[in-house]
Amino acid sequence: MALEYLKKATLTAQSGASDVHELVQGILNDIEEGGDAKALEYAAKFDKYDGNVILTAEEIEAASALVPEKLKEDIQFAHDNVKRFAEAQKATVSDIEYEIVPGLIAGQKAIPVDAAGCYVPGGRYSHIASAIMTVTTAKVAGCNHIAVASPPRPEVGVAPAIIYAAHICGADKIMAMGGVQGVAAMTFGLFNLPKANILVGPGNQFVAEAKRILFGRVGIDMIAGPTDSLILADQSADPHIVATDLVSQAEHGYNSPVWLVTDSRALAEDVMNRVPDLIADLPEVNRDNAAAAWRDYAEVILCADREEMAACSDDYAPEHLTVQAEDLPWWLDRLSCYGSLFLGEETTVSYGDKASGTNHVLPTSGAASYTGGLSVHKYMKIVTWQQATREGSKRVAEATARISRLEGMEGHARAADVRLAKYFPGENFDLTPHG
Repeated sequence: MALEYLKKATLTAQSGASDVHELVQGILNDIEEGGDAKALEYAAKFDKYDGNVILTAEEIEAASALVPEKLKEDIQFAHDNVKRFAEAQKATVSDIEYEIVPGLIAGQKAIPVDAAGCYVPGGRYSHIASAIMTVTTAKVAGCNHIAVASPPRPEVGVAPAIIYAAHICGADKIMAMGGVQGVAAMTFGLFNLPKANILVGPGNQFVAEAKRILFGRVGIDMIAGPTDSLILADQSADPHIVATDLVSQAEHGYNSPVWLVTDSRALAEDVMNRVPDLIADLPEVNRDNAAAAWRDYAEVILCADREEMAACSDDYAPEHLTVQAEDLPWWLDRLSCYGSLFLGEETTVSYGDKASGTNHVLPTSGAASYTGGLSVHKYMKIVTWQQATREGSKRVAEATARISRLEGMEGHARAADVRLAKYFPGENFDLTPHG
């Protein structure tokens, strides 16, 4: 059966994006040429804040004192969970050495990048969890310097809870600077920061475009678009929980797609009936975002069976994928394209967004078809090395010489020739590719 759309989106994340390339490129060029002074000009224009750019120890301490103790405990709990999971991830990559042929040893080393730049959004919402997710993983990876840039609010500065979270998770420097100028400052090494080797963290379309432009001269985690979420639900799912989970993700922004894929028409209709009231019950900003996202970007898709549901989900490659259906092991084995997977009613995307331990910086706009999200591995370079005895290099040198000549790369061939001549002076070798 063909997919039946009980609700079809009128817009997509791509159609909702505006062309900001030229604007961002111009700001980056200005800041690279003008340095600290130009970055401060843009900060005054966009952040409307004239306090310290690099927070002092005293400012960090003062901000931390403003955070309620219960929230501090929650931040510490989330940090501990993310740290433990990142440590377990790091343990999956180890230095190795392997004797490929007798006398020829090759190996790999996992080396953390030196300096990480973490962007923590602070505009519409104070993304405390983004500080936890980005800084903790960089620290576990072993980065020598971790900088955080977060947009300050006029006359107020960076949200105290963001400052506290960044500090306890291991940030070396915290910048009160947002947007393109914050990203540029970390990349270009302004305000006495080391130049970042990698930029990570979510952000608005301007931050995402800055990362896109800078990628190549600096590493990035990914180019993030609007957050998106898909729920796979069968007749066993609780329609109130399904509807609540959809609304919880729609509140991210007016252009945040949410999708329900099901083989139960009754469940789909029940959920669709519940969503409007759940949205209406949210605070104003959240309500406006969720209402627009549900109206313009949400979809409800009816499938024939669970195999068609899974195929539909893989085609969408959602950032967040929730399964509220029977036989969870089948879904875990079958599904292949998602940023992070939430199996069963007992967990939810909100847990992963805030405190359960897996990272919430994830691929959007279908990018989960080819990449995963932020992990400790993103901060690490997997490099290789080799060493050989003279005897161990003999067969490799012969093959190298002949392959090189067949390719027309005579200089490569001669690098092998001279070693054979030196190490085995009494032997004759046929080093032509057609011998």
